[in-house]
Amino acid sequence: MKKHILVSNDDGYNAKGLELLVEALKPWADVTVFAPEVNHSGASNSLTLTRPLNVRQANNGFYYVNGTPSDCVHIALTGILQEKPDIVVSGINNGANLGEDTLYSGTVAAATEGYLFGYPSVAFSLTERNWPNIEAAVEIAVHIIKHMLDNPKDKPVLLNVNIPPLESHDPKNIRVTRLGKRYPSQAVIQSENPQGEPIYWIGPVGATLDLSDDTDFGAINLGHVAVTPLRLDLTHYDQLSMAKEWIEQR
Repeated sequence: MKKHILVSNDDGYNAKGLELLVEALKPWADVTVFAPEVNHSGASNSLTLTRPLNVRQANNGFYYVNGTPSDCVHIALTGILQEKPDIVVSGINNGANLGEDTLYSGTVAAATEGYLFGYPSVAFSLTERNWPNIEAAVEIAVHIIKHMLDNPKDKPVLLNVNIPPLESHDPKNIRVTRLGKRYPSQAVIQSENPQGEPIYWIGPVGATLDLSDDTDFGAINLGHVAVTPLRLDLTHYDQLSMAKEWIEQR
């Protein structure tokens, strides 16, 4: 029996990374696509709560939503899909999602939404923009998806996968890593609109701070595929006792 895969992204339903990944999955899986109508890079885990959302279907069968990546997966899982998926997949993203990028990434957010609903979920990103060697990245993504489906775990997992522009796929080139760190983002870029009013562009991301071999940054720097398991518990356990002494003073 074919597996059912729900696929989303943050680049939009007509993005090359999404289209090629879906084509590679179709021969052996039932694939349903719910993706944003337009690019929502940097949308993080935002849900649209101030207006209704439309769901439309493109000629290729992809569903697209005038909302965020999280909206897409949320609507699919809670209101539209008749057959629940075996896995939720996001990507392949046009550019890296390393270190702190995961907090802002719409690609990771789409996978996170699936994980929140109890499904094994994985986000894929090609670390260089404009799709260099996208065919090898697709092979790597399919390999990891098949492995997750063939080797299920008792509890759902959430994986963030970054793929450098490799010439070919070699399973031995995959590394499990922790998230690295960046320096703070660069300053905003200020200019003026036609009325002479100041406007601001968010500045470029910060340079890499932690390039250790066991980080996602380090693995990519060495030409490896970086697979990072993520969790959503934001509790800072090491500071619980300190916070109790500080906040609970009588």
